[in-house]
Amino acid sequence: MRRLPAALVALVLLSACGKDAPEVAERPAVAVTVLKVQPKDTQIVPEFDGQTVSSRQVTIMARVDGFLDKRVYTEGSMIKAGQVMFLQDPKPFKAQLDAAKGALAAQEARWETAKKNLARVKPLVELNALSQKDLDDAVGSELSAAAAVQTARADVEQAQLNLGYTTITSPLAGRSSYARVQEGAYVSSSNNLLTYVDQVDPIYVNFSLSENQLLEISGLVRSGVLQQPENLDYEVRLGLADGKQYAQSGRITFADADFNKSTGTYLLRATVPNPNAELRPGQFVRVSLLGSIAPNAIVVPQQAVMQGAKGHFVIVVDKDSKAQIRPVQVGSWYKDQWFIRSGLAAGDVVVVDGMAKLAPGVLVKATEATAKPAPAVQ
Repeated sequence: MRRLPAALVALVLLSACGKDAPEVAERPAVAVTVLKVQPKDTQIVPEFDGQTVSSRQVTIMARVDGFLDKRVYTEGSMIKAGQVMFLQDPKPFKAQLDAAKGALAAQEARWETAKKNLARVKPLVELNALSQKDLDDAVGSELSAAAAVQTARADVEQAQLNLGYTTITSPLAGRSSYARVQEGAYVSSSNNLLTYVDQVDPIYVNFSLSENQLLEISGLVRSGVLQQPENLDYEVRLGLADGKQYAQSGRITFADADFNKSTGTYLLRATVPNPNAELRPGQFVRVSLLGSIAPNAIVVPQQAVMQGAKGHFVIVVDKDSKAQIRPVQVGSWYKDQWFIRSGLAAGDVVVVDGMAKLAPGVLVKATEATAKPAPAVQ
């Protein structure tokens, strides 16, 4: 019997099997949530770690040596400008003032005598009853007495100042620190630091940009991807350790001239109102800068962007309602949203939920998600 070629036998078998095999059921569409891409001007809010600093700190020091009688203020309390904080024993300084006033009275009496003597000598010299030397001596005595009075007045003024220094006040309003010297201690030049007062309204917030961050921002501005506010007048908002936003906003008021050589960072400082002293020096905060705009930016939820061996990608739905993989280039992200630099265009439909059951070419049943607002600080 003639043998059929192997290829023909295979074709016949396949044909026979095809007659009896049941048809494969079409896979049902996978339900997904999608978002239609709509480019728009979007606020970019960079964030940095910052720390609060007193806008002005003064040391409260004793100006004269003596015993510390009393601490008047409450440690850690808010202090008003001119408020009394410490009292030193005033008795020695009152005695010095009284002595200085007595010395002044004596010198004024001598000066008065010298002036009267000069008044008597002048006409007698004109009558040649006294010599010119007598006149010179009288003038010299009067001038010497006048100088002694000036010295005595300066001594009185110094004694009054020293007495006033025994009442120690704060030159500014702020939050006080603890007392470094206790009541009854003798204060001298070796231990005259009594406490500190930190001005906290307004309060400074220091934060830094790395060199890479600064170069990246400059590149985005040059390429037109980023628009900065006029005169770089950013609004500064603060995030607290408990996740809440601080109510007051501030402005950047200082930028250092140089990079820090040890850290490679560029120091910036914001000034923020703090009328209720809610912020204290030394707190760590999250600094957000408002004012930058990304023109016609494309923003998608963070969960829609995945990463594979070849980089980031999203899943889009084509015109035939089938899933397709789309490579994208991502920019920065804020909270739960990514900025997409390239790979997506207006009208593209991006899958934002249900990606786990998808593969390229799978039919999908799309439900449009509710669009989220552009990233912004609340």
